[in-house]
Amino acid sequence: MADRQMTKPSISEGACCPLPLPHLSQIVLGHGSGGRMTQSLIESTFYPELGNPLLLQRDDSAVVELDDGSRWAFTTDAHIVSPLFFPGGDIGRLAVCGTVNDLAMVGAVPRWLSATFILEEGLLRSDLVRIVQSMKAAAEEAGVWLVAGDTKVAERGKCDRVFITTSGWGQIPAGRNVSGGQAQPGDVVIVSGTMGDHGVAVLAARGDLAFESDLPSDVAPLNGLVEAMFAAGSGIRVLRDPTRGGLTGALHAICQQSQVGIEIHELDVPIAPSVAAACEMLGFDPLYIANEGKLVAIVEPAQAPAILSAMRGHAYGAQARQIGTVTEADPGRLVLRTSIGSRRALEPMAGEMLPRIC
Repeated sequence: MADRQMTKPSISEGACCPLPLPHLSQIVLGHGSGGRMTQSLIESTFYPELGNPLLLQRDDSAVVELDDGSRWAFTTDAHIVSPLFFPGGDIGRLAVCGTVNDLAMVGAVPRWLSATFILEEGLLRSDLVRIVQSMKAAAEEAGVWLVAGDTKVAERGKCDRVFITTSGWGQIPAGRNVSGGQAQPGDVVIVSGTMGDHGVAVLAARGDLAFESDLPSDVAPLNGLVEAMFAAGSGIRVLRDPTRGGLTGALHAICQQSQVGIEIHELDVPIAPSVAAACEMLGFDPLYIANEGKLVAIVEPAQAPAILSAMRGHAYGAQARQIGTVTEADPGRLVLRTSIGSRRALEPMAGEMLPRIC
């Protein structure tokens, strides 16, 4: 894998904190990127007005303890992918899998989902049926029920065919404590497979950059993989699905939550040849591109071999790899050990690389 030439300073060059983002009076696409603009919007607008102990957990799902001592996870997500149908999936499968995965990333066993459909006047009924059938198949694969929903129709031109919002509820088995704030120095960083597949598949399906690929999206429910991992060992401290912002965004968020450093090795990060070729041609970095069927795990070093083996025995973890470690150095920073041996700081992107991707 070639050394990626992103415009990021190396640690040896004395990298400093990223410059503060300018205040914008209007919302732009970059605010939905999952990067620094998204985080700035959340920190400056939502947390001050809506902040509470559950919201400020800052994980993929809120974890709630009921009066009987049981722990449950609740999450919600919105989906505005373009195009609606792409190799390996569609907005319906994406909606179900995204919500199932957010629950699984805090160790929950997903149980029930709800969905809201915003439909544009003029949408073909056949397309809606196809989307709903895809949601049914994904829900059956994940072992969840869709138990409530709502439908609204917007005037022609006021919505892009279909927007879907899903929420989910799942129970966390006793003894599990998974959070982005649990990473500790010495822990091992594992990914479940190749990075960037979803983003490149959706980009190719758009057909607007003279770029073609038969690579399917990786969109998949990961709760079965997570259960296989816990069956192999309880030493899983952090789980995160690297969706918007890609692997870099997910790992940087963990660095910030846990206030640790993470160093990953460029040559150990699995990337499909077609993704690497597409990114080289288009000037993208696959470490920043969205995934919808992959996870990042931070695990205790003693249990890493057993957990990694269990992942490789599951269909959605067959290409799992150990890619790095958690360190005491550079707390809050993500560092890439490049293919030529140098060390380079990886910061999340400020705005949008690929809009309307999930």
